[in-house]
Amino acid sequence: MTLNVISICKSFGRRKALDDVSLQVAAGEFVALLGPNGAGKTTLFQILSGLFIADRGQALIDGADIGKAPIAALVQLGIVFQQPALDLDLSVAANLQFQADLHGIARVEARRRIAACLSRFGLTERANDAARVLSGGNRRKVELARALLTQPRLLLMDEATVGIDPASRMQIITDVKALCKEQNMAVLWATHLVDEADGADRIVVMAKGRVQFDGLAAQLMANQQSASLTDAFLRLTN
Repeated sequence: MTLNVISICKSFGRRKALDDVSLQVAAGEFVALLGPNGAGKTTLFQILSGLFIADRGQALIDGADIGKAPIAALVQLGIVFQQPALDLDLSVAANLQFQADLHGIARVEARRRIAACLSRFGLTERANDAARVLSGGNRRKVELARALLTQPRLLLMDEATVGIDPASRMQIITDVKALCKEQNMAVLWATHLVDEADGADRIVVMAKGRVQFDGLAAQLMANQQSASLTDAFLRLTN
């Protein structure tokens, strides 16, 4: 199991952000973490990326405990957060090279990986453009390319399509699903948009800091006696 989250709890003062959360993502599996704003999705991702420490429980990435062996865990991880993190004054290529340098990737190998990522996302001709002149969709593609440079076993996408146009949003989802299968990479895709969860290998629904459902879309609709995934999600979380 590439990601194994076991009974994670996290509180901020008297508010429980995560309450006994457990979930798994296997290699080559695209799992949608679906929940309304405030469900606890981002807090979970902050724990998985080492930004927060869980009050209780474990999170294992490729067998390494993020709490006890953070370096071994984080080396397996790529992540795109909701908040943009590019240096807008650097070129696309320079942003990617900076990431490669941070991870100690040799320059020759870094150039090969950067070229492959730019080609994959149709950005080769934009390599020397400053990040600030790119569209929102293309900026997200650069951030995705940056996350993939280290060839992670696990990719976390935290509301990564917020604020971009529908065509770019669907293209990024399609690209990530394809990469998941091609590279046997585990993907946990956090979103509050039901259409982004439709077609996932599995759906984990969170609300109020707890996992409310873990299974197939058809099972969720059957459980909630709903004709649509949107209706089932709203019934479960309201």
